[in-house]
Amino acid sequence: MQAAPSDPTWDQLGLRTIDGERLEAVHVVGPDSARPICLVMAHGFTLSIARPTVRAVVAAFAQHVGVIAFDFRGHGRSSGKSTVGHREVLDLDAAVVAARRLGYQQVVTCGWSMGGSVVLRHAALHGDVDAVISISALSRWYYKDTKPMQRVHWAIETRLGRLVAKLGLRTRIHPDGWPVDDLPEAPVDVVPRISPTPLLIVHGDRDHYFPVEHPNALYAAANEPKELWLIEGFGHAESAATPELLDRIGRHLPALLARGHRR
Repeated sequence: MQAAPSDPTWDQLGLRTIDGERLEAVHVVGPDSARPICLVMAHGFTLSIARPTVRAVVAAFAQHVGVIAFDFRGHGRSSGKSTVGHREVLDLDAAVVAARRLGYQQVVTCGWSMGGSVVLRHAALHGDVDAVISISALSRWYYKDTKPMQRVHWAIETRLGRLVAKLGLRTRIHPDGWPVDDLPEAPVDVVPRISPTPLLIVHGDRDHYFPVEHPNALYAAANEPKELWLIEGFGHAESAATPELLDRIGRHLPALLARGHRR
């Protein structure tokens, strides 16, 4: 995906989590000054809002609604160290609170890869969102059945891997890794609790990190209202997203939100 051009309507935000992390964030004004909908975007592992791929996704969504995007802890210019989807729910919650504070009437969380798992856990554990979109997410922790995920685990679980991630990808990973003896609930375990908030799961049939068993498991475990889009030819997360897919998601937001009002 090509980088988005600089847009003067991008405003810097400073967010604070309840456990004290400082998050770099931006607010991109949408086409409606009444601010009916805000999409809060949660990026994938090792990315940040400074990356052209992420900025292009934000710019595409901002053609439809207002957008808040932020750097997870340990990523980009945010403070702290990444816990790879565990305490990141607090980061997302800080952005959702900011969206409400800015006067948005409805808030949709949209996460990619690691962020896709975070939005599922956040909606189940914290609530206070009007719809959830999870893209290219895994269903269970410690998945190592693909070569890309084996490399990710090397980066997370070894000292050298964490150094490479810090120096090469500007991603600072917590040395304790995931708490093996006290793992947070996996996405597939919490996804039933998202209902009655509308849920859209988006996944590609060419995802080289997580094959389609992951979205299928999430969709099967979720309760209504729910949707599953298996996209032919789509790979993994932001870098594989086409303008057509982003436009389709943006145009679908009102219909997705309406499903939450049919009860």
